[in-house]
Amino acid sequence: MTSIASITGQVTVLTGSYTPDTGGEGVGLTTLSLTPGDADAVGLRVTDTVAASGASYLAAHPTLPVAYTTHESTAGAVSAFGLREGAAPVPLGAPLTGGANPCHLTVHPSGDYLLTANYGTDTLPGTVAVHRLNGDGRLVDLTDVVEHKGSGPVVGRQEGTHAHQVLVDPAGRYILATDLGADTVFTYELDVTTGTLKPVAASQLRPGSGPRHLAFAPTGDLVLSADELSSTVTCHRYDAETGTLHELSRVPATAVADIPNQPGGIVTSDCGRYVWVTNRGADTVAAFRLTATDLEPLGEVPSGGNWPRGLASVPGGLVVANQHSGTVAVLGVSGDGSLGEAGVVVEVASVVCALVI
Repeated sequence: MTSIASITGQVTVLTGSYTPDTGGEGVGLTTLSLTPGDADAVGLRVTDTVAASGASYLAAHPTLPVAYTTHESTAGAVSAFGLREGAAPVPLGAPLTGGANPCHLTVHPSGDYLLTANYGTDTLPGTVAVHRLNGDGRLVDLTDVVEHKGSGPVVGRQEGTHAHQVLVDPAGRYILATDLGADTVFTYELDVTTGTLKPVAASQLRPGSGPRHLAFAPTGDLVLSADELSSTVTCHRYDAETGTLHELSRVPATAVADIPNQPGGIVTSDCGRYVWVTNRGADTVAAFRLTATDLEPLGEVPSGGNWPRGLASVPGGLVVANQHSGTVAVLGVSGDGSLGEAGVVVEVASVVCALVI
């Protein structure tokens, strides 16, 4: 069985947590130090904590030592933090609003804009917001907000739109936004002069699938979706000319039967041959081998806690954020993509996401 001895290279991991004002028990931001070693010497320890309300997702600037977090609440906001080696993250200005319940964000490859997916509420639609960044990575102003339209068949979850992720395709040409409520991936172009989004396409996925997050294969021709409502993982062909997705195949996200399950985080390997997905309900991380058109299950292991949500790749392993147990676990990854059970677990209350910095 793969062990955490496969972990190579010391890394710093930044995690985000729900806080008491957002229904959790966490502080907000927590930095962890992961140190490699043999199976008994791999270490994971908390180094710093910083208050940040409802820090439900994190993203890094492509060139600057700056990270960004959502503040997930009905009022909704995003903010920037400066990163210094060996020191706690430092707030860079006040948070800026942009939509209700922001749940995912990413920095445009230009480094000039922050893109945020706002889940919305039962009465407020899902949206994508754009904030301008200045030369040191600080948030300057809100340049655009686009509203999604649509719905799906799942009662209680799909009466309206719920944007859940926003990311840039590997070519840097299109912005893709998943919408769990509309079973749709919306495609945009960003005007890097004005900071405004132009709608380009809308890829309709299977009704009731509830696409949560996407992960591209390194080649850019395939994109995988973690489908929250149907508990599946779908392989799509990505048309880089039109920015559209076309389903090739799909598989169950977990082999655990008779347990309601919601896939959460999804990560592809650097080599492009493997995909890993967290399963909230089954409380596992599942591994898959990716072929030219299909996904082959490679098994799954316990996540090291309850309700695994966030997932991040580190050299030789994966870091898992287990929300309900308040634990961060490290899993080893073998050369064939299979996983070892959690060898290191530390407590971080209400943790939901992880970012390697």
